[in-house]
Amino acid sequence: MKKFIGILVGLILSANLQILASNIEVLPTMYSRTNAQDRIWVATFQLVWNDFIDKVVFNPVRFREGTPILVNELNKKSFKADDISEKNYYKYAGKVRKNTTRQISKALRKKFKESSDLLDKLDLTPRSDMYLVYAMLKKDFEFVREFDKLGRSIFGEEDIVDFFGIDSNSEKILRQGVEILFYNGNNDYAVKLITNDVDEVILYKNGSNKPFNFIYLDLLKKQNAYKGKKNLSNVDELKIPNIKLNEEKVFEELTNKRIMGTNIVINQAMESIKFDMNNKGVKIKSEGALVAEVTSLLPSEEITPKLFYFDDTFVLFIIEKNKKQPYFALRVNDIKKFQSQK
Repeated sequence: MKKFIGILVGLILSANLQILASNIEVLPTMYSRTNAQDRIWVATFQLVWNDFIDKVVFNPVRFREGTPILVNELNKKSFKADDISEKNYYKYAGKVRKNTTRQISKALRKKFKESSDLLDKLDLTPRSDMYLVYAMLKKDFEFVREFDKLGRSIFGEEDIVDFFGIDSNSEKILRQGVEILFYNGNNDYAVKLITNDVDEVILYKNGSNKPFNFIYLDLLKKQNAYKGKKNLSNVDELKIPNIKLNEEKVFEELTNKRIMGTNIVINQAMESIKFDMNNKGVKIKSEGALVAEVTSLLPSEEITPKLFYFDDTFVLFIIEKNKKQPYFALRVNDIKKFQSQK
């Protein structure tokens, strides 16, 4: 019987500021709890929030009307700019001036050869009492070996989608692009796809609906305990669904509330995500933005054959080498939601 190594997922984080009817929930942090079966997190909005604290508010954010759990999670700064290479992000924090949009657009073209999908969705009318905090995270990397296209197959119980990876007809050299992190039998295993950059793509077969941070810690625990072989055998196979997604999120729970100890009100807070992955590699483009107004009102003072089949619910993380924190996480349950052609 063939040993299959189901592995990685393609993703597109898409910045399209239209709310897509995909029901994929965009989360602000890895700690965020949700009942959504399909969800995604990328570090972009956390970078924005960090700069909002450090360069605008100068203290952890608290709302006079009551502080949501989301704000407390963001205030922890669990992901920092040091957790990703500077070449892969651009940040801006300052007052909204006449040339702000042009300044950011020019910087994005110079650094990434990209344009913003988000700026036109913001109210950036020049005002001395308006602040913009913005970030773009851009990643484009290839796998160290280009995997084979495996054609269409079933994901879950009935969805038929395109897969890539390694089968019995694949060249042996392709197996060098995969590392087994652990294998504890059917439906409990993880692998890493090796890239030609600092990025490591980790795929964990896991049906848990816990927050991403708990799932990642669980993965690390099992990886550290695993004593088996890390290389694919000649009979192991790799099977990966192609995935495209195009999502955006408006964080309405952050807006129109006065920040305690200040006369600052958040007017807009949003994140856009594009992600694309196929047998060649991964492309990610994500933007986050927060527009805040300094109001005129003064606030009151307040303080065997190993079978690695990722053909059902699974979680994916992406982390840079020698970093402690992933910058991307995805849970796939309903594969149809990850097959956008936009």
